[in-house]
Amino acid sequence: MEARERLREAKRVVVKVGTSTLVHASGKPDFRRMDRLVREIADLKNEGREMVLVSSGAIAIGMDRMGLREKPAEMPARQALAAIGQFSLMTLYKKFFSDYGQTAAQVLLTKENAARHHQYANSRNALLELLSMGAVPIINENDVVAVDEIKIGDNDTLSATVATLIDADALLILSDIDGLYTANPQTDKTARLIPVVREITPEIERMAGGASSSFGTGGMATKIEAAKIAVNTGVTFVIAPSEREDVIAAVLAGDSVGTVFPAKESHLNVRKGWLAFGKRIAGDIIVDEGCAEAMRLKGSSLLAAGIVSFEGDFSAGATVRVLSENHQELARGIVNYGAAELLKIAGRQSRDFTNLLDGKIHEEVIHRDNMVLMV
Repeated sequence: MEARERLREAKRVVVKVGTSTLVHASGKPDFRRMDRLVREIADLKNEGREMVLVSSGAIAIGMDRMGLREKPAEMPARQALAAIGQFSLMTLYKKFFSDYGQTAAQVLLTKENAARHHQYANSRNALLELLSMGAVPIINENDVVAVDEIKIGDNDTLSATVATLIDADALLILSDIDGLYTANPQTDKTARLIPVVREITPEIERMAGGASSSFGTGGMATKIEAAKIAVNTGVTFVIAPSEREDVIAAVLAGDSVGTVFPAKESHLNVRKGWLAFGKRIAGDIIVDEGCAEAMRLKGSSLLAAGIVSFEGDFSAGATVRVLSENHQELARGIVNYGAAELLKIAGRQSRDFTNLLDGKIHEEVIHRDNMVLMV
């Protein structure tokens, strides 16, 4: 079944909206667009779908409430504005959802909720219970207490994590551009929209504004990272224009809107989802083509002999990415060796380990049971 057709059958849907969708250029709330968004979500819920909203905007609305035009540089001030704005934002959502006969629920998450397995499982259970009660969870980062989150401001990744948590069928990120383009459409008139991305290759990442890109489209890189998380956990991912009328309904009707990233066929279990996308990435391991091929075709464990190099000062038990030599992400997993030990054994056969290492010896750098393939 094609990805667009699969979207028609999506029952559990996560929608992410950014600050620019919710506020005017003046910084004031955009009531028209908020009403349109909520009305559409409520109507889709009336169709029988389960809807989850990941919403930015707390700091911007907090700034408006306090009469500020410039975002303060001091972290405590930003956290205070997030607290003020989150209350006001939820008050607005409560009114709009109530107008359309729906019950909304506020959920604030941080990376800490995902990094610890018991919190990951508890967050999942709470969200699933809210959906079973018929509520619409409205999710945001807990910017008031999560200092690192407020620096990153990445609700794209948060929305993908939420989609993974609840085994969503689809994740729609509403953006101020139509989707992924071959170049930056704001500066290149030859840029064309890519309707379907079947595999996230290094070339696709460069188009999105990676480090080596000459035509990055601002904010698209985080959306590609979110797409990686979504598709590898069985979630169809779509970037669609927030300005379009009834855009969510159009996407879920299978219309050719935005850019769709088809989901991989099988869902990960809860532990694998947490392993790949809950824990923080501590470093990268680059492997040769033979090792990359064995992982792609056989799902093989990672052995030291195939390691070309690595980046990061990680410890044993950390989660790292495994990359090919052209920097395509192959897998994520928990390493049996820290960076200091890996420096001694990279490129070596496991039979040599006893002469190189002290303490417990592991044949695999990452065992296949502690690894999630990304290709």
